[in-house]
Amino acid sequence: MTIATAEAMTMTQTWQPLCTREDLVAHSGIAARLETDDGPVQIAIFYLPGHEPALYAIDHHDPFSGANVIARGIVGDVAGEPVVASPLYKQHFRLSDGQCVEDEQVKLRTWRIILHDGRVMVQG
Repeated sequence: MTIATAEAMTMTQTWQPLCTREDLVAHSGIAARLETDDGPVQIAIFYLPGHEPALYAIDHHDPFSGANVIARGIVGDVAGEPVVASPLYKQHFRLSDGQCVEDEQVKLRTWRIILHDGRVMVQG
């Protein structure tokens, strides 16, 4: 899919194909551009095979550093919850809801994400 194709889609909560299953890296993140009603945003997609759910989509923007780096963070868990640690200042964000573990006032946006016919689909 090209960016022009994505922009031509109706943006009111539509499912957008962003990549294929083969583009994902197990236990790691990739960055993608998502078209939303508020304009394009960068998101981080995480693939955790063997975990339920196996796919997560959260903001790629780190609110502590101001950089788009979350997809490059280290995936782990805190108290049994899957998290990503920001690669810059090391704050942990829960993949399920974007909540920062160290600061309850900070939360990343999350998006619904599914795997459909080998394609990763995100609701924008």
